[in-house]
Amino acid sequence: MTALVDEHPGLGVECVLRELSIASSTYYRWRRAEREPCDRVRQDAELTEHLAQNDGDGVWGLTEQLQALTIDELRIANWQRENEGRKASQQTRRPTPIQRPGQAPRRDKNSPERTSKRMAAKQRAAERRRAIARGEIT
Repeated sequence: MTALVDEHPGLGVECVLRELSIASSTYYRWRRAEREPCDRVRQDAELTEHLAQNDGDGVWGLTEQLQALTIDELRIANWQRENEGRKASQQTRRPTPIQRPGQAPRRDKNSPERTSKRMAAKQRAAERRRAIARGEIT
């Protein structure tokens, strides 16, 4: 929401807030949180930076795995606090876990590869239905 106001400074903060039914105090609290992150957010950023610096060989030991787990838990806890009391439609996206070495990235459901496989399967099914209708397959 703050990005919307930043992208369109000519609209005016109060006008945008009124149209979105957001209290001005909420907007300024978000702005303050961007300028002065709380201890939880700073700690999360520090731990993430620490993991990035110590990952020289691409292999994580127990310490790095536990730190990544701690960061993931902090992110989820912060997300839950941030979205507490909000409707599901107004909640922000749940944070994704930190990528561990050797772990394959999550596959996109709409990747070109998966989309083409779905289309091919649909075409095969349609061709089979046509063959059954023509009596070629019983």
